[in-house]
Amino acid sequence: MAKKPENLSFEQSLTELETIVAHLEQGEVSLDDALKQFERGIKLVRQSQAKLEQAQQKVSILLNEDDAELASFTVESE
Repeated sequence: MAKKPENLSFEQSLTELETIVAHLEQGEVSLDDALKQFERGIKLVRQSQAKLEQAQQKVSILLNEDDAELASFTVESE
């Protein structure tokens, strides 16, 4: 049984989406199976978009933190 989209990593979702698209493009799928795969693909896309949005929010928060000042990094020679 396939994992739920929310339990897949972003990369796993993309890989599965590529597989679904390739399978559907072959055209050798029954209408019923094609609809099931299309539905799975939509769920994967929505979950992937949500993960991307979360990552963008985290990056934005990290870049906008006023409390975090970056200190200069110096390398001490031996």
